[in-house]
Amino acid sequence: MSKFSISRLGKELYTGEKSFDFVGRRMLWYAISAVVLVAVILGVSLQGLNLGIDFTGGTRYTVTVAQADQELADDLRTAVGDTAVEAADGATVRTAGGQSIVIETKAIADNSEADDAIMEAITSTADVADDDVSRTGIGPSWGERVASKAGLALGIFLIGVILFIWVYFREWKMSVAGVAALLHDVVITVGVYAIVGFEVTPATITGFLTILGYSLYDTVVVFDKVKENTRNLSRTKQTYASAANLAVNQTLVRSVNTSIIGLLPVVAILYVSTVQLGTSSLKDISLVLFVGMAVGTYSSIFIATPLLVHLKSREKEVVDAERRAAARMKEADKYAAVPVFDEGMAVADGEPDELREGSEDLHEAGVSRSPRPNTAPTGRGRNAPSQHREVSDSRAAGRPQPKRESRSKRK
Repeated sequence: MSKFSISRLGKELYTGEKSFDFVGRRMLWYAISAVVLVAVILGVSLQGLNLGIDFTGGTRYTVTVAQADQELADDLRTAVGDTAVEAADGATVRTAGGQSIVIETKAIADNSEADDAIMEAITSTADVADDDVSRTGIGPSWGERVASKAGLALGIFLIGVILFIWVYFREWKMSVAGVAALLHDVVITVGVYAIVGFEVTPATITGFLTILGYSLYDTVVVFDKVKENTRNLSRTKQTYASAANLAVNQTLVRSVNTSIIGLLPVVAILYVSTVQLGTSSLKDISLVLFVGMAVGTYSSIFIATPLLVHLKSREKEVVDAERRAAARMKEADKYAAVPVFDEGMAVADGEPDELREGSEDLHEAGVSRSPRPNTAPTGRGRNAPSQHREVSDSRAAGRPQPKRESRSKRK
């Protein structure tokens, strides 16, 4: 679509010349979201989240090399996995900067046979000394602390969102709709993470908080337009639903363009970190950003505003606006039903026989004719009274005039 057509579409959506019925079809959007939510919840319950070492505890080996590249990281992953150590199965190996490679396994006791086997595999594969490999043990208590801090940050964020929307818009139902859209985004993003199997790291938590802010920003923009369109609802001819739907259409092009611009670099980072770098922290944060930003755009358009209209549908002002709109619609259709000639309808007296026959022919052909109008004088309006005197031509007026008689001959 060309730049001109996009700008023209945005103008037509803003003025209401074109409109997508987002609010009127809200049950369809609810059904789609419900199906997706059920699918991701099943994915989380059946497969679970792949929690990283920062949450479950384990052992981290950091190898200092001359040049850290993906090929060496893959060789180290294979060498550590080939050891007889059970805790090393499924070890995570990633590059960290230009001269470091990080290997993370399940918890391994220090100076044990398993630890010695892994150290030997690392030093022989990377061709480094023992002093170039640092070992760090991470207990499960650290992971619990990270998880609790992340939950606390999420709770503070949601409370702040509720208070901000409530104070700014002076409408608690907007807070409920906005938070519902945020929870919708979080659940779907977590479910996708579980289904894909990416590791949940502190970078993932950072991405979650980022997408919450992004989704809230888009929702607040739409709500601000809703507030503007419904400010004087009692003085306008719109209903609350139509005004809210207009607000979504007015911000639609902006929301889509902003989302596309934001997703393009995220897609590039996701591709590089997954395909070229293999396992890295960039992969964790880029996936959560990609899914969260896409779902956040969907929820701000299809969930937040329709849910807001649903919550306000029983308010007195909203109901009164609906009644006024229904009354105007009924008054506009007052003269819509015009009687036409149909089979069995009486034909006006004095109608020629050929017209009667013509009416039957027209009816057989599928053409209806309205009944003959009544031209009999009624004595009011512009109906002409009956003629009492002879009418003759008059040169003065240029039209037929009644003859004038002398006063003595008038009755």
